[in-house]
Amino acid sequence: MTRPEPDFQLKLVETEVELQAAQRLRYRVFVEELGGSGALVDHDTRLERDRFDPFFDHLILIDNALDVAKIDRVVGVYRLLRQEPANRAGQFYSEDEYDLTVLKTSGRKLLELGRSCLDKDYRGGAAMFHLWNGLADYVADHEIEVLFGVASFHGTDIDALAQPLSLLHSRHLAPSDLRVRAQDTHFQRMDLVPEPDIDRRAAMLQVPALIKAYLRLGGFVGEGAYIDRPFNTTDVCLIMDTQRMNAKNKALYTKGRAL
Repeated sequence: MTRPEPDFQLKLVETEVELQAAQRLRYRVFVEELGGSGALVDHDTRLERDRFDPFFDHLILIDNALDVAKIDRVVGVYRLLRQEPANRAGQFYSEDEYDLTVLKTSGRKLLELGRSCLDKDYRGGAAMFHLWNGLADYVADHEIEVLFGVASFHGTDIDALAQPLSLLHSRHLAPSDLRVRAQDTHFQRMDLVPEPDIDRRAAMLQVPALIKAYLRLGGFVGEGAYIDRPFNTTDVCLIMDTQRMNAKNKALYTKGRAL
């Protein structure tokens, strides 16, 4: 049966019902598709959740064309954490994996991104565009200067990921004023292949689409990766400076999108 044309609505979660719909989508993606888990994941009710959920703003994409009696209408999620609620939580989510001192002492307005996902039927189309527009509005509304967050490769086999991790390290390592570092207790080197031996095309094919999108906007990666075995992922920390992003986007347009 052909799906109706999407009727998208973008909003921040306001109710427990909306939050649970977002957590059910996260369960389908991060637990059922990717094999992840966690201390607060509820397999009986199929909710992917953690202790940070009460502190994040949850940006959700709803398709009102879907029959709510048969299926959840939340088809996209972004989790957003500013400095003030992070202080109430005691830390940013990604501080378990990365030392964020260089960002936290910068005096700039920070926003942590996380749990970005789309229902499998909405990937590769307009849904991600809508989520990114919502994110851009949120950044403007809160005058955010630096965005960051962990993004994942599926799996924990470092040998299999040596090429793409090495490419990210050699070509997209953050400048010193943005260069967060994986915590020493779990530090995984990313410079695993000498730069002349990196097959750039093959390596980039292994890089997940979301990471590629951030890189196109002028994003960087922190130093070192983190192997998250409970979630069955290898994580890198992405950092985006809105000032650098604006400069790069302007260059792309003025130079005829040369990149």
